[in-house]
Amino acid sequence: MTRPFRFAVQATRPGSGAEWHETARRIEELGYSTLFLADHYLGKGPAAKEARYPPQHLAPITAMAVAAAVTTTLRIGCRVFCADYHVPGVLMKEATTLDRLSDGRLEFGIGGGWSEPEYRAMGIPFTPGAQRISKLEEVVALFKAHCSGEQLDIAGDYVTARDYAGLPLPVQRPHPPIMIGGSRRRVLSLAGREADIASISNVPFDPVDAAGRTPQQEAARRLGFVRDAAGDRFGDIDIESSPFFTAVTADPAAALSGIATVLRISADGLGDHPNVLTGTVDEIADRLLERREIYGANYITVQQTEFAAFAPVVELLTGK
Repeated sequence: MTRPFRFAVQATRPGSGAEWHETARRIEELGYSTLFLADHYLGKGPAAKEARYPPQHLAPITAMAVAAAVTTTLRIGCRVFCADYHVPGVLMKEATTLDRLSDGRLEFGIGGGWSEPEYRAMGIPFTPGAQRISKLEEVVALFKAHCSGEQLDIAGDYVTARDYAGLPLPVQRPHPPIMIGGSRRRVLSLAGREADIASISNVPFDPVDAAGRTPQQEAARRLGFVRDAAGDRFGDIDIESSPFFTAVTADPAAALSGIATVLRISADGLGDHPNVLTGTVDEIADRLLERREIYGANYITVQQTEFAAFAPVVELLTGK
């Protein structure tokens, strides 16, 4: 079964409180499903430069709450919370509070963490990947247990929650949709088994990676991890992905040249990269339909700077 399209915006930069309110309202008015924040904390400096990640202006939980307060249908989420950045029991309560006070509009995104420079800058131990994913597995289990309302009795290697029941209970039952994000087999297999949304990280921009795979082959490979682990429930999982570089334009060649300059790579073949989307509204819609067949992506997240220009694509494809 082909999942229908829906669309989200990832935003993290306001000019003011009033501007953030207006951004959330406008995203809702334009037909987007969800407003995502990011769980990153670095401002400008050597750590951010090493991480190769743009400065993050807003803390996610507060910004999600404000966005929910000034909208009525817009879903809210974080793409994605890092399990290591939060006390597990506290994050559960924050998340279910957001769902309760938004009248059931939370999408709970969670991942194992990846940015060693950010960990180091904040004084958080960056443990081996296997340990981070083991902790993620326990956090996901805690979220489901918290949402059940039953007495908690969890004493894992990384998560402890005992002798109390989770409150508040979320509006969405049995729990708000869980989004698990990542790029490797183990985390995407976890998404296939446990998540409602599998968020597949951007693939490399090198024409061929160290394993000899093109970006297209790597994207298809990652989808395979989700599909294999999901089994019969695969058709019920949204596959979320971001065309990080998006340009609605009648001159895609110029847009691709600009993207290539930013990435310091050749523009040859860049238009076919799974995380690049350029062209007219109709061309982009056709490309998204093709990519959904190949890479499974039906839940498309665009960046804050592009949401107004991309809105005609949202209008054309939402629900189809």
